[in-house]
Amino acid sequence: MGMFDQVKQAVQMRKEAKKIQAEIEKISHTHQNGGISVTVKGDFSVAQLKITEEALAEVRAGKTERFETLLRTVLNAAIANVRQQTQQLMQQMMKDGQFPGLGAR
Repeated sequence: MGMFDQVKQAVQMRKEAKKIQAEIEKISHTHQNGGISVTVKGDFSVAQLKITEEALAEVRAGKTERFETLLRTVLNAAIANVRQQTQQLMQQMMKDGQFPGLGAR
């Protein structure tokens, strides 16, 4: 492969990576339980966190461990869902041949 071909391939891979990133940014999932609601985006950042009075009552009642467990559970569920969606997206894109340069080596 010549130098021009390598540069051309690098440019193509960069375009493909940007396309993948754009699709991943569209992913988000909200999970809620026990008065806690968390929305996680495709880049695994927390977009929104809501805690109701019901959940705060646990803390006020001295049940901080229960609150922490619930918060951790809700966060982990939202993250797991986003991870699954991201993996499915990547698999589908590769299967559809949208990014042939990234799949075959």
